[in-house]
Amino acid sequence: MDYKERYNEWLSSKVISETIKDELRNISDEKEIEDRFYKELDFGTGGLRGVIGAGTNRMNVYTVSKATQGFANYLNKSFESPKVAIAYDSRNMSKEFAEAAALTLCANNIKVFLFESLRPTPMLSFTSRHLNCQGGIVITASHNPKIYNGYKVYDEFGGQVTDEKAGIIIGEVNSIVNYEDIKTISVEDALKDNLLEYIGEEVDKAYIEEVKGLTIRTELVKEKAKDLKVIYTPIHGSGNMPVRRVLAELGYENVEVVKEQEMPDGNFPTASYPNPENPQVFELALDMAKTSNPDIIFGTDPDCDRIGVVVKENSGEYKVLTGNQTGLLLTDYILSALKEEGKLPSNGVVIKTIVTTEGARAIANYYGVEIMDVLTGFKYIGEKIRQFQENGDKKYLFGFEESYGYLAGEFVRDKDAVIASMLIAEMTLYYKEQGKSLYEALIELYNRIGFFKEDLISIELQGKEGQEKISNCLDSLRSAALTEVDGVKVATKLDYKLSKEENLLNNTESVINLPKSNVLKYILEDGSSFVVRPSGTEPKMKIYSAVKGESLVNAEEKLTRFNEKVMEIINEKLA
Repeated sequence: MDYKERYNEWLSSKVISETIKDELRNISDEKEIEDRFYKELDFGTGGLRGVIGAGTNRMNVYTVSKATQGFANYLNKSFESPKVAIAYDSRNMSKEFAEAAALTLCANNIKVFLFESLRPTPMLSFTSRHLNCQGGIVITASHNPKIYNGYKVYDEFGGQVTDEKAGIIIGEVNSIVNYEDIKTISVEDALKDNLLEYIGEEVDKAYIEEVKGLTIRTELVKEKAKDLKVIYTPIHGSGNMPVRRVLAELGYENVEVVKEQEMPDGNFPTASYPNPENPQVFELALDMAKTSNPDIIFGTDPDCDRIGVVVKENSGEYKVLTGNQTGLLLTDYILSALKEEGKLPSNGVVIKTIVTTEGARAIANYYGVEIMDVLTGFKYIGEKIRQFQENGDKKYLFGFEESYGYLAGEFVRDKDAVIASMLIAEMTLYYKEQGKSLYEALIELYNRIGFFKEDLISIELQGKEGQEKISNCLDSLRSAALTEVDGVKVATKLDYKLSKEENLLNNTESVINLPKSNVLKYILEDGSSFVVRPSGTEPKMKIYSAVKGESLVNAEEKLTRFNEKVMEIINEKLA
C-alpha cells in the first residue's frame, strides 16, 4: 500500500475522528502527506517515537492504540491474567496517550495500574516489579524537542524489552492491519470492572524509601547534608517531585529550584531542546548561581532518566560535565566509598556500554572490580542485573552510559536520575568536606587513571531518504578495508551486526557474544577509537570518538584532529 492509499484509508475510516480527518484534509503539501503516510511508525526494539500528529507515521491515539493492541495480544498469549503498569511524563499528549493505551489493555481484559499524574520513567520500571506486573508502558520522548512523543515497553522484569521479546511484540503489532480491530472501552467501564486502577502515593513512598536506602556514607549525610548548596532544574519535566522529595527527606535543606523551569510544560518554553546534554538548559540556573554560589548544579530531562551536572572550574567559570565525566566520578566515588565502608564485594561488577568511556575500565581495574561491556541501550544493563540475580554469581554495583544515564541499586532496571541526583549530592558533599570541589575531584581522578576524552557527533538525516543514506553509509563502511586513520593503524574492527571481531594486526577473528546490532567499532593502535551507529530513537547517525592524552589540553587537541579525520571517512561514505 502506498502513502496515498493509506491517506485515503484514514479519510474513509469509521474509527478515525472527524477532527483528525479535517487536519489531514487541510494539508496542501503533497510531500507532507507522503511523510505522514509513507510507512507505519516503526515499533522498534524499544517501542515508538515520532512527531505528534495525524498519520500512520506519527504519534497519535490510533498509532498508540495499535501498538498497545499488539502488546496486549503478546501478553495474553504469554501470561495468565497479565497486569500492566503505565506512567507518563510532561509532554504534550502524554496523558491522552497513556489513557488510550490503558483502555485498549483493559478492553483486552488486562488489569492496568495507571499513575494519576506524571512520573519519571525509572519509577515505572520500579512499579512494574513492585506490583508484580507482566508488562509496563511509559509515554515519553525523553529529551527530544516538543514536537515528539514516544511509547516504551517494559517486560515482567522491569526492564525495557530486549531483542527476542521485542521481535515477538513487533510481529504482533505488525499483524494488525485495520484500526477497526483495535479494542477499547470507556474509563467508566474499566473502573467498574476493576480493570483500571489509579496509583500514586503508596508506590511513591515505596520507591523513595528504596532510593534513600542507597546512601553509602549515611553518617556524613545525616550530619552534613544541610550544608550542601544545590541548584536543581527539572526542565519542565517529571523530576520535580521525586528528586526534591528524596533530597529533602535525607536532610538536604539548601536546595534551590529554577522557578521558570519548575512546572511541567510540554512546550518546554525555556528549553527548546530539553536535554541536560545541552548547556543552554542551564542558563537560568547559572544566572541564579551568580548570587547563590552553589556547590553543585544539576538538571534532569523531562522523564527524569538522564541528569546533567554543572561544576565550577578553578577559574571560577561553570562547566557542564559530559556524561562520561559524571559517570567516571560516580564510578570512582561508589567503589571508593564501598571499599572504605567494607562493603565492596569480591564479585562486584560495573557495567558500561560499548560507546562509553574506557576510563571506567581503568577505575574498575584500580579497585579490582570486574567491568563488563554491553550494547548501547540501558535495557542491556537492566538485563544483566536480572541475570546476576538469577545466577547468584555476580553483584551489580553501578552502570552508566555516556548519554547521561546512571543506575545504582537493583530495584530499578533502567537509568534513574532520581537515584543519580542523590548520589551526586552525596559525592559533592563528601568532596566538600575534604575541601575540594567536584571539578578538582575530577582532575585528581584524571591524574590517576589517565586523560580520557570523548565526543559524539550526530548527523541528522530526516525522512525516508535520510534512513537510506544512514543504512548505505554503514554498509559501505562494513565492506571497506579501513586499515588506518591519520597514519595510525586500525588494530581491531568490531562488527556487531555480523557478531565478528577482527584483529587486523595478526589477522585473527573471534565471535562477539552480544545481540546483533547495526554498529561498527574501530580501535586504533594508540587506543583511540570510534563507533558508528544509527540512533534508535531519532533520525540521526551517531559517531562516537575517544582518545587518551597526556593532559587535558593534549587530549582535547588529539580529539579535535581525530574527529576531523574520522569525519572525512564518514562524509566520503555519505556522499
